[in-house]
Amino acid sequence: MPTQFTRRSLIRGITAATAVASLATGLAACGGNSDAATSTDSPKSGEVVIGQVSNGAAKQTSIKVSEVKSISAELPAAVKKSGKLEIGIGALPAGFPPLAYVGSDQKTLTGAEPDFGRLVAAVLGLQPEVKNSTWENLFVGIDSGKVDVAFSNVTDTEERKKKYEFASYRQDNLAFVVPKKSTWNFEDDYENLAGKTVSVSSGTNQEKILLEWKAKLAKEGKKLTVKYFQDSNSVYLALSSGKIDAYLGPNPGIAYHNRQVANTPNATRTAGTYSGAGASLQGLIAATAKKDSGLAKPLADSINYLIKNGQYAEWLKAYNLSNEAVAESEVNPPGLPLDNS
Repeated sequence: MPTQFTRRSLIRGITAATAVASLATGLAACGGNSDAATSTDSPKSGEVVIGQVSNGAAKQTSIKVSEVKSISAELPAAVKKSGKLEIGIGALPAGFPPLAYVGSDQKTLTGAEPDFGRLVAAVLGLQPEVKNSTWENLFVGIDSGKVDVAFSNVTDTEERKKKYEFASYRQDNLAFVVPKKSTWNFEDDYENLAGKTVSVSSGTNQEKILLEWKAKLAKEGKKLTVKYFQDSNSVYLALSSGKIDAYLGPNPGIAYHNRQVANTPNATRTAGTYSGAGASLQGLIAATAKKDSGLAKPLADSINYLIKNGQYAEWLKAYNLSNEAVAESEVNPPGLPLDNS
């Protein structure tokens, strides 16, 4: 993510349903690291089942994918010899649905990120071994070799490139959420915020962006009202009661909320997205490996295989994240600059 406070805001932006999943995570796995109950086995060779025990975050989908030998041949010898891909997830202690959290069985690490790691491992002909840790210990795990690669909503930044190499796989986006009945859309234009009341979490990257838009509108003699609430329940109550017009937060958390309330009187929808990196750069989420590990290229080639053959689109659709699709995976694409990393 662009910064740690952006990651915190994803956790803040969860719904009451997410809080239940987060509680289950805290009960199931405490401490700095957990290697238990993290893998979801595929029912048969050549198939990866995503969205298992996802507590409604995803539509369970079986995706056919097998080893591509021309890509697995690119793997570093030590990884290929091990037969395993050690996948790091930084979801302790509370998880962050729909990306990574303990599932409805209260023991299995599920979510879009570990599921995508399993898809990539299948292309590489490797057995996925998913290891959960705190966000800080995720990077310790990469540095020490305990994990080969992180699939954990890590944003590509120039600062991180000093120690890590990347293979991008998802856009890093913010999103506006509105009541489903609302006709307002952001349309990638801050001018459309004039006269609106928008909530945002304090101390986050999205607050910084929203306040910049507020200042621009003020110079034009237009008003944008920004409101703050203590928790997500208060935000969505204000949204349903008309006290605010929209809420700006991390796209995955909003996609999750939309799905959770889809069949209720308080249904919501996404009214537009915006790069978490700001206007000058599309932020990217990337598979993260130790610098010079030799993993970035086979990872990117695996992701591009999944994009070309449709499995990538199936994965995103299952988690309601199609609006974060990338056209291709790139090795070490331009990341957040050093002054914003």
